[in-house]
Amino acid sequence: MLAAYIDEFIMFCAGLWMTGVGFGYLWLSSNPARRPSVVRHFKWMGPLLLVIAIILAAAS
Repeated sequence: MLAAYIDEFIMFCAGLWMTGVGFGYLWLSSNPARRPSVVRHFKWMGPLLLVIAIILAAAS
């Protein structure tokens, strides 16, 4: 039971981080020119991970 909440909390934090990086509030590296191409997908993957974490937390 407690492990499920810890897992959802980690997913929620990762979703917040991905959303912040995707929308430019946080930086992945100090050099924006070396930004990996996968970062452009963080704009939709971060909020999706947040929604999944919230749904799993509500279901448990």
